[in-house]
Amino acid sequence: MQQSMQPRIILLKEGTDTSQGVPQIVSNINACQMVVEAIRTTLGPRGMDKLIVDSKEKVTISNDGATILALLDIVHPAAKTLVDIARSQDAEVGDGTTTVTLLAGEFMKQAKPFIEDGINSQVIIRSFRKATAFALKKIQDIQVTVKKDDPKEQRELLKKCASTSMCSKLIAYNKEFFAEMVVDAVMCLGPRMPLNMIGIKKVTGGSITDSQLVTGVAFKKTFSYAGFEMQPKTYIKPKVLSLNIELELKAERDNAECRIDNVEDYQRIVDAEWSILYDKLDKMVASGAKIILSKLPIGDVATQFFADRDIFCAGRVTQEDLNRTVKACGGTILTTVNDIRAEDMGICDLFEEVQIGNERYNLFKGCPKASTCTLILRGGAEQFIDETERSLHDAIMIVRRALKNDSVVAGGGAIEMELSKELRNYAKSIHGKEQLLITAYAKALEIIPRQLCDNAGFDAITILNKLRQKHAQGGKWMGMDINSEDVADNFEACVWEPSIVKTNALTAACEACCVILSIDETVKNPNSNYQAPKELPGM
Repeated sequence: MQQSMQPRIILLKEGTDTSQGVPQIVSNINACQMVVEAIRTTLGPRGMDKLIVDSKEKVTISNDGATILALLDIVHPAAKTLVDIARSQDAEVGDGTTTVTLLAGEFMKQAKPFIEDGINSQVIIRSFRKATAFALKKIQDIQVTVKKDDPKEQRELLKKCASTSMCSKLIAYNKEFFAEMVVDAVMCLGPRMPLNMIGIKKVTGGSITDSQLVTGVAFKKTFSYAGFEMQPKTYIKPKVLSLNIELELKAERDNAECRIDNVEDYQRIVDAEWSILYDKLDKMVASGAKIILSKLPIGDVATQFFADRDIFCAGRVTQEDLNRTVKACGGTILTTVNDIRAEDMGICDLFEEVQIGNERYNLFKGCPKASTCTLILRGGAEQFIDETERSLHDAIMIVRRALKNDSVVAGGGAIEMELSKELRNYAKSIHGKEQLLITAYAKALEIIPRQLCDNAGFDAITILNKLRQKHAQGGKWMGMDINSEDVADNFEACVWEPSIVKTNALTAACEACCVILSIDETVKNPNSNYQAPKELPGM
C-alpha cells in the first residue's frame, strides 16, 4: 500500500520527446541520406536542375548545391546540422557544397553497418579522422603548384579553374566566354580581393553572350524629373560629389502650425524656403563638381538648375551603389553642403550614361582609389539570369582561392580515386577494426566518380573498374571523360580544381559525419503552447 502511495518522479516536462542509443544514430543517418538524395543528381557536367517553389510561390531553378540546401525547409535537427556544415563550404571556398554533402552522406552510409553491428561510434570517428588526416597529407604531396612569376601561365590556370567550376552549371555551354570575364573581374580587384567590389547587375532581354564586364562602377539610372534629359551624358575626368541630402521642396507637415496675420509674412516664409534650397545648389555648383549623386531624392527644381549649368545629377541612389562609388572614386558621403573641400569629392577618368537593353546605366570608368568592376548580365528569363549570377559567384570564389593558393589537382573524380587507392594500401598496414573502417572510408570516396557516371547515364561499374586499374598502374590523374564516355588524364585535359577546394571538402564532410555519429540521444522539448492532458472529472 505504501509503495502505491509514493509520488512519481518526472525528470522531463510531460510531452518531451526522447530517443537514444543505436536506433537514434541510425535514425539520424537515414535523415541525412534524404538530404543527400535531394541533391545527388545535381553533381557534375551532366547534373540535373531542381525547380523549387517556396511558400511565397517564388520559383527557383538551380543545380547549385548551396542554393538548393538553403531553400529546402528541413525540420530534422540532425539533417539541419549536415546542411549547416555543407553550407560552410560555400562560405569558405564558394564551390563544392554538393561534393561535401555527397561525401558526408556516403561516409555515414559506410559507417551504418558497423554501428548496427555494435561497434562504438567513437572508434569509427577516430578511424575516419585518421583517414582524413592521411588523405589531406596525400593531397599536399601530389598537388601541382603553378608558378606565379609567369602572368600568362597563371592566367591560363585561373581560366581553367573557372571553366571547371562552370562545367556543371546552366551556363556550361558558354563557359569559355564567362571564364575570361570572371578572370578579368578578379584581376581588376586589389591585392586583398574584396568580394563586395564586384557588382553584379541583371538586365532581362538579349542573349547571354551580350553580358559584359565594366571596369569600374555601374548602376541603373534612378528615377528622374523632366530636366534630366537636358543634362550632358558624358564627362571626362569629372569631380564626383556624393551626398545624403534631400534637394526638393517638401509639403508642410500636417502636425506643424505657423500663425501669420498678413500676406508679407507668408511671402517671407516661402522666399526663405526657396532661398535655403538655392543656397545649397549654389554651394554645390561653386565646389566644381560635375556629377552629383544623392541617396535621397533630387527634385525637379534642382534637376533643372543642374541641367542649366551642365551638371549631371542622380537621386535615390541605393546605399550599396553609393558606397561602391565612393570607395572607387574617392571622397566621402556628405550630410551638409557647407564647406565642401576638394578631398570630399571623388574623381574618375570617364563618366557616361549608356543604354543596355531596355535600361539606362550610369558608368564610372578609370576609378583611381580602389579597383572595382561590375558584371552586367543579360538573358531571356529572370530565373535564368539568377542562376547565371549564382554560377558566376562560385567561379569568382574559385578564382580568388586559386590566386591565393596556387596549387591545383585534377577534377572529374581523379583525385578521389587516387586517394581511395592510397587509403586502401594504407589500411593494410593497420591491424584491428581500424583497418576495416579506413577501407570503408576509401570506398566512400568513390561516390564522386560513381555519381558523375550515373548522372551522365554511363555504366558506373565499367568506368570505375577502368579507373581502379589505371590508378593501380600509376595514372594518378586518370578521371572520367564525359565527352567520350571513357577515362582520360584529366590534368592533360585541363580539368583543374584548386587543391584548397578538395581539402576543405574532405575536412567538412568528415566533420559533418563525425558530428552526426557522436549524437546518441535527442531530447525535443514540447511546444510552448502544449497543454498537458486534464484530469477526468471526478478524479
